[in-house]
Amino acid sequence: MILTPREMDLFRHVMELGTVTAAAEAAHVRQPAVSKTLQQAEERLGFRLFQRQRKRLVPTTEAQAMYPEVVGALAAIDLVQRLGRDLREGRTGLLTLATTPTLAHGMVPAAIRRFREAHPGVSVSLRAGTATEVIRLVVDHRVDLGLVMGPVGDSRVLVRDLRRAELGCLLPPGHPLAAREALTAVDLAGEALISVAPHQPGRMLLQRAFEEAGVPLSVAVEASRSSIACALAQAGVGIAVLDGFALMGAQRQGMQTRPFHPAVPMQARLLQFRRRAPSQLAQSFMPMLAE
Repeated sequence: MILTPREMDLFRHVMELGTVTAAAEAAHVRQPAVSKTLQQAEERLGFRLFQRQRKRLVPTTEAQAMYPEVVGALAAIDLVQRLGRDLREGRTGLLTLATTPTLAHGMVPAAIRRFREAHPGVSVSLRAGTATEVIRLVVDHRVDLGLVMGPVGDSRVLVRDLRRAELGCLLPPGHPLAAREALTAVDLAGEALISVAPHQPGRMLLQRAFEEAGVPLSVAVEASRSSIACALAQAGVGIAVLDGFALMGAQRQGMQTRPFHPAVPMQARLLQFRRRAPSQLAQSFMPMLAE
């Protein structure tokens, strides 16, 4: 480097103020330090920067040519320093998340709201996919954090258990079963049931609960996503039996939900790549999910 940032800063002050004394006051250094620094800079550059005329320093043609570039370089250095401080203190940047659709409609929105309130200058990228897709995004370093339900089964991923939620029922408006505090498999026998696809964790647990109760599970409408199942129940198609995370959004909208008995818990899990430390933003976001 021909000129150090300190040399460029003192050069700018002399260019703008015209004297070593004024430059020293502006830079909060002693006058001999300014003179010595400029002399060292001139020796490395191989040409004079200033000519002394009476009590002022007059910039040479070379100094006039360098001045705009030095100002631009100092502005770029200041930008990098401010960006570093902002990233360290969580005032700017990008947080990338991947989650299953159920959690995207359930617990994630509230956590993102809290996070944005604490870090208004930070952008959040949220992607939804199957549990397998979420795990792959985490392993491939394409997202900071992932959220899934159920088992993970990948040793490359560090898993942290979050909250648990239980299966519940979303009732159409005015449904007679709303008079009950909780619903069982026997109560739901003969009702038009709405559920997610058989391979999804909520559906597998529902199937097991009906088998243990000795009641055949008959699904009237199968939805690819829990949000679709909620919309179908709200339209009066039938009763949606879903995990508690999927019901969070419906409950916020004032829709009628009832717990399913006996309780069938589901575990939400936070994922991060085991061999990479989480970013400052990810570390700030994780406690908000836990809350």
